[in-house]
Amino acid sequence: MLPKPKKIHQVYFDHAATTYTDKAVVKAMMPYFTDIFGNPSSLYKIGREAQTILSNVRKTVAELIHAMPENIVFTAGGSESDNLAIFGTAYAHSQIGKHIISIGIEHHAVLYPLRELEKQGFEVTYLKVDKEGFVSVKDVISAIRPDTILITIMYANNEIGTLEPIAEIGRELLRYRKEKNTAYPYFHTDACQAAGYLDLDVEKLHVDLMTINGSKIYGPKGTGMLYVRRGIKIKPMIFGGAQEKKLRAGTENVPGIVGFVKALELAQKNKDKEFLKIQKLSTYLWNEVNKKIKKVRLNGPVIGDKRLPNNVNITFEDVEGEALLLYLDEYGVMCSTGSACTSESLEPSHVLRAIGLPYEFAHGSLRFSLGKENTKEDIDYMMKYLPQIVETLREISPVNMGKEKHPKYK
Repeated sequence: MLPKPKKIHQVYFDHAATTYTDKAVVKAMMPYFTDIFGNPSSLYKIGREAQTILSNVRKTVAELIHAMPENIVFTAGGSESDNLAIFGTAYAHSQIGKHIISIGIEHHAVLYPLRELEKQGFEVTYLKVDKEGFVSVKDVISAIRPDTILITIMYANNEIGTLEPIAEIGRELLRYRKEKNTAYPYFHTDACQAAGYLDLDVEKLHVDLMTINGSKIYGPKGTGMLYVRRGIKIKPMIFGGAQEKKLRAGTENVPGIVGFVKALELAQKNKDKEFLKIQKLSTYLWNEVNKKIKKVRLNGPVIGDKRLPNNVNITFEDVEGEALLLYLDEYGVMCSTGSACTSESLEPSHVLRAIGLPYEFAHGSLRFSLGKENTKEDIDYMMKYLPQIVETLREISPVNMGKEKHPKYK
């Protein structure tokens, strides 16, 4: 066994899975739990007060993304927003066509709805990405057919940090629509991972629908929004009331919405500063690993302007990622294997397989996703133990000791 440190430090490197709720966000939420707790649909004072705050924060979001308040639909998170965008658009425009374009490295909140639509008679074209996870703008436009009603491509990949060329796709799509004299296809992007670091101006991105959630930007879990450009019709997925322009029935989660908007406001205010700060730490982390551990590779683009600044996805050859994660957890270091949303699955990441990694390489990968409270000292603490952990696991791996001697194969 590896020696345990005298004092275990808690080091959280899994901000792409979720973040803690910022104290300023919690403070902003508190009055709406106990004081202004009314139903925004009610006519008495505390109901009107709740409706007023909803109107105010809706305006705040609209200003942050260069939209109109009526374009904002508050939801219970990124998955719900993705589902509303995809199913809502598909069902509302199926009379025009049943063809959708996407990429194979999307989050499952996009991929699973698309697979469900395929069972219902829709056709989905999954475009291939290159070895760094980028989709070709030309490939996207070339895939459009007369019956294509929706393109859904993520802004930033949650596993390998790739920043897709959303604005470029949007510009080419506008040109296509003009040439063909059509409003289709509509363009949706999942921007959940991008919200803390990138510009969300929907006019610059040229998107028609955009998903954002709270739990990735130091906001409360179970909160989010879908931007829907004016004039685009989508069908609701939840029925029961007239809330959110009849697109999302149910009494609004006022404290959660206030917290989400506060988190988004802070994230966008500080994004440029945080981008540079976190990118510097990520570069240091990768350089330390690459210097002190043999047979490692960085998955995705090089650390730079085309990658999320907080994302460092590394393959450790001849090591199983799950075992490495559990060893690190014993030392207080928290990260993920592949996507945290599929951690119960033994299958390797669909993203890593899509960029061409062999099965065994994908199985030996860890994702370190840094946050605003992380420091160089956190990385130094991890690097005291990570090289020795990797060496130990390699010694007992099936590759090095032979399958017939390995406990897994007995």
